[in-house]
Amino acid sequence: MGRGVAVVTGASSGIGAATARRLVAEGYDVVAAARRQERLEQLAAEIGCRAHVLDVTDPASVDDLVAAVDSCAVLVNNAGGAFGLAPIAEASDDDWQRMYAVNVLGTLRMTRALLPKLVGSGDGVVVTVTSTAAHGVYENGAGYTAAKHAERALSETLRLELCGQPVRVVEIAPGMVATEEFSLVRFGGDQARADAVYADVPDPLTADDIADCIAWTVTRPAHVNVDLMVLKPRAQAASHKVHRIGTT
Repeated sequence: MGRGVAVVTGASSGIGAATARRLVAEGYDVVAAARRQERLEQLAAEIGCRAHVLDVTDPASVDDLVAAVDSCAVLVNNAGGAFGLAPIAEASDDDWQRMYAVNVLGTLRMTRALLPKLVGSGDGVVVTVTSTAAHGVYENGAGYTAAKHAERALSETLRLELCGQPVRVVEIAPGMVATEEFSLVRFGGDQARADAVYADVPDPLTADDIADCIAWTVTRPAHVNVDLMVLKPRAQAASHKVHRIGTT
């Protein structure tokens, strides 16, 4: 017998695709949701999930997804992103608005829309993928850290508001994860700058590492709520402290 429906946002690549793959293996009926239809269809053909085109910044798109699922046991709020790496004195309004639109408002819309189905499942789980940027700050990262702090506040507040309801609320906060797109998007397609983020770092986390942790939290017994899981590679002591081979 299956575990129920799991909706994963941002599922066309990286952590989202890895999470969809892992939750299918765990017995969930996975709805893989993202903007890129072709990638979703490839993933669906590979792992047997359901593909659904979704833009979390568009309320009508969110409504379409909610109407397409009869039930929901797990929601993984993974859609997000960082845009730009500028000091506050040079910050771009557009970059900040994009980060809030997808990371904060997108998470709000998906959570709010699926809460009735999550409660109705009798054991719902809301997982929000934030970042170590939700727990600290660093130079030139104010827009992203502010958005991720807001996501963290949303998750913690939701847990308070749902106390007594059959829904668990989990925050997964990864540090340095080497995925194919995150840094490339942040630097506007500049491959050299994206590659430099991970240069000479021994064994950064992978998308599969994060998916493994998400799967573990949602498959705990119904009375066990993993409030927060912070993950960093051994080479990363903090956002600003990363060991690189050949350096001290």
